Amino acid sequence: MKAVPKEQKIRILERMTLIRGFEERVKGLYKEGEIVGAIHLTIGQEAIAVGACEALQEEDYVASTHRGHGHAIGKGLDVKRMMAELMGRETGASRGRGGSMHIFDLTRGFLGGNGIVGGGIAIALGAAFSARYRESGQVALCFFSEGASNQGVLHECLNMAALWKLPVVYLCENNRCAATTPVEKSTCTEDIAPRAAAYGLPWAIADGNDVLDVHRLVGEAVDRARAGQGATLVECKTYRVEPHCGIIGDRRKRNEIDRWRSEEKDPIARFQRHLLGEGLMNQEGAGEIQAKVEKTLDEAVAFARNSPFPAVETVGSGLWAEEELSQQGKEARACKGPSTRSPFTRPLKYADALNEAMDEEMARDDRVFVIGEDVDLYGGVYNLTKNLVEKHGGKRVVGTPISEQGFVGLCVGAAMTGLRPIVEIMYIDFIMLAMDQLANQMAKLRYMSGGQFAMPVTIRAQAGAGTCEAAQHSQSLEAWFTHIPGFKVAMPATSYDAKGLLKSAIRDDNPVLVIENRLLFYDKSEQAPEGEWIVPLGQADLVREGTDITVVAMGYARRKVLAAAEELAAEVDVEVIDPRTIHPLDLEAILQSVKKTGRLLVVHEAHTRCGVGAEIVRRVSAEGFDDLKSPPKVFGGADLPMPFSPQLERACLPQVETIAAEIRKMVLRS
Repeated sequence: MKAVPKEQKIRILERMTLIRGFEERVKGLYKEGEIVGAIHLTIGQEAIAVGACEALQEEDYVASTHRGHGHAIGKGLDVKRMMAELMGRETGASRGRGGSMHIFDLTRGFLGGNGIVGGGIAIALGAAFSARYRESGQVALCFFSEGASNQGVLHECLNMAALWKLPVVYLCENNRCAATTPVEKSTCTEDIAPRAAAYGLPWAIADGNDVLDVHRLVGEAVDRARAGQGATLVECKTYRVEPHCGIIGDRRKRNEIDRWRSEEKDPIARFQRHLLGEGLMNQEGAGEIQAKVEKTLDEAVAFARNSPFPAVETVGSGLWAEEELSQQGKEARACKGPSTRSPFTRPLKYADALNEAMDEEMARDDRVFVIGEDVDLYGGVYNLTKNLVEKHGGKRVVGTPISEQGFVGLCVGAAMTGLRPIVEIMYIDFIMLAMDQLANQMAKLRYMSGGQFAMPVTIRAQAGAGTCEAAQHSQSLEAWFTHIPGFKVAMPATSYDAKGLLKSAIRDDNPVLVIENRLLFYDKSEQAPEGEWIVPLGQADLVREGTDITVVAMGYARRKVLAAAEELAAEVDVEVIDPRTIHPLDLEAILQSVKKTGRLLVVHEAHTRCGVGAEIVRRVSAEGFDDLKSPPKVFGGADLPMPFSPQLERACLPQVETIAAEIRKMVLRS
């Protein structure tokens, strides 16, 4: 790297001093009760934040940690808005939704702090992927701790960064103690950076209390990344002189802490001595910097104190990219069935409908890409992405290692920085490997950032039983995601809905899980129109009209319910509603039907306990109780792991004859 000019060195000292002053103010305000929650101070580590961020360009990205105040200031965030965020004010960097651990600023390329240890690792990978995809020349820098170095997500992401030569720099702040666990009790090697060699990546170890050493080594890594030479792992050796957070005591030896606080070790004192020794600054200049910082912090505290708290009525704002779902639910109405659609003109298998949807959306919007295991090879395991590589190129159809946590997290960072991923999870059972990325990152980052980021990610996962693949390949997990604020969930049961719902999901600026049933993939009896169509999320389908009972059926259960309704036609007039999306739920369509029939049965193949059916019954009971002639019921899969034997598997699922028996019992005996 080039020598650091005087003006930049003075700015470096100012930034380091500002970080120290900010943290000291925060420490005092926390003790006085003006700041609450978990506060993780970065006193003593200022050289890493400033040295690294000074090696970046303004448009580059930074993904931070729960101890991220210094990183944010190093990237140039406004300390007024940071202080307001820590005080929970509407003017805060995340509008009071994030607090100390979740400060964001998209305008500065700051992709946020993260309350999950290692939470930024995959996000930074996604930002780097996005930068290369868009050919923007940007670089992503990820701070993480030595505690996070032992998490699998780091190794998944290092492997993908190396495979694809992504412009990302991973910086490990080795402060020798994760919460209360010293590094020698958690890590089997003295150094962390050499682990990069296992992935063929360059690495370096810096003195984390020497800002110029950090700046030089990170700068070299940034230059390599920007030149297309891929990732680097830099380890910065330092020490955390404060307790882990404001509510946890410190069990470390006092003399060890004092040694690292000494002027010999302190990064600011060391850099001041350098500037004085080089004649670049005198004591009067150091005093002027301190006075300037104090004035800035006085203004920041006053700004925060004078700012309003968020209005309670706005608590829901920022979760969704459009109107609140409660309003959408009120406006949604049941589709009146096939008569309102274009005439069916051709056979269209469910699998081909999904393929058409992806193909059309990729042609419509060049930000859309498909990623997942085997999606680039022969159309994937189920041939759902066939011909997409030939039509749209390998850049936009990305086959991955078996690294669900890594590539799902990549999509979080890619979405935050302007892309629209379609993620294929081969079996929904495997989605559990990425639950942190889905539940803690994808679903929450828009809200925690005060609405700064869209999260247009579509997750496709095939689910369900009936193929004798036993307990780890046969689950129906839709209820999990319905329970996570920030997710929409669709369950198409026909080719028409598969294409229409998937296209809606891809165009949505929120995370949408599209659950597909593999028993439907190759059914040649399916019909659908030519051309393009959309099925809105939150609009049910009135599949069959009737007067005696409303049966709500999801996914593959819809077919069984329709067969049962036909079997009972001489005895019972069954109305069948397919919600199509279970969040947002078209409750109004179900209530209208129940008002007509007076009875409600919900049928799905998932477990009944704490399931979607129970939620529908709860909401109908709350809003349509007076219309019910008998207690509503849920008929679903057994509360058991799915057995392998065909006879046992069949016994664990609703079947046409058992559904018919349940309907008959509810209507003829009530």
